[in-house]
Amino acid sequence: MKGDFLNPSFSHIYIERAVDQDPRWRARAEQILRHFPRATCIPIEHYKDVFNRRHQSYPAQHRTQALILAVKHGRSVYPGAPVCQSMGEEHFYYASSMMNCLFDCEYCYLKGMYPSGNLVIFLNLEDIFAEVEALLRQHPVYLCISYDTDLLAIEPLCGYVKAWTDFTAAHPDLSIEIRTKSGSEHLWEGFNPCPRNIFAFTLSPDYVVSHYEHRTGTLTQRLASIRRGMALGFTIRLCFDPMIACPDWRTVYGGMLDEVLRTIPMAAVRDVSLGSFRLSDSYLKQMRRNMPDSAVVQYPYVNENGVYHYDAALTEEMERFMLERLTTVLPRERIFRWES
Repeated sequence: MKGDFLNPSFSHIYIERAVDQDPRWRARAEQILRHFPRATCIPIEHYKDVFNRRHQSYPAQHRTQALILAVKHGRSVYPGAPVCQSMGEEHFYYASSMMNCLFDCEYCYLKGMYPSGNLVIFLNLEDIFAEVEALLRQHPVYLCISYDTDLLAIEPLCGYVKAWTDFTAAHPDLSIEIRTKSGSEHLWEGFNPCPRNIFAFTLSPDYVVSHYEHRTGTLTQRLASIRRGMALGFTIRLCFDPMIACPDWRTVYGGMLDEVLRTIPMAAVRDVSLGSFRLSDSYLKQMRRNMPDSAVVQYPYVNENGVYHYDAALTEEMERFMLERLTTVLPRERIFRWES
């Protein structure tokens, strides 16, 4: 199976009985199960019976993830969160077709949001499409589809990015963002370019990748994937977000920018987002309980109006450093800096 980042630990797969109610859901489940012929399959009534159990250890579960195949009931499309960048879009939403991620970034808000480190895939993708179509009857939609997971990391398993990009191409008032830290050489296989399908790559220095972004593509791998995508005509966004304070951060981030500017033809980039680390206080408190030895989690952030972030001086210094470098190669209007 292709896919450099698929976790081999899916030895146990939980399957909701409701999956059998629709042949499309069952077909998706069977497609996924074919990748794990030795897995122990366990029928369950509802994904929350496994996912929401008490006294779970997120870090331990994430090291040996179980897979849960489920049907999502109720809403799956939500207004964009205030701590995330809208990129200037008026009708900004995100869709949740999965919960949790194959990658293991220490600072990820999912570690404070969910009680479980296991991965949930919702198989009723058509129901999510129907929600989006209902919104499109009211106004254009800008939709982030890779909020609560990294869909490109798991694409070889379920093909959801292919389904979403085809769906977007058929709906002229829809634009989607697919955010990723993948560096897979197979990333672009099977996709057709459409300017409203925006592939947004989070770029981090090697120090941050090696210390905090476990299982992700390296900076060099991500840049190589971006170059391939641009050569094939795909729309690319670069995301220097979140910036993470680390020893000698100026040298670290300056070196990263040097490599980016050597590698990527910036004039062909759609736009850039920029922002430093921020996280809701409830999520960070849970993460600190779960990860007492993580430097990025235990950093003495400032709590302002329920959001933890670096103090004002460090925030301004870091973001201004990046902004000044980026404005030498891009018009200011194509650089989106997150503001609270």
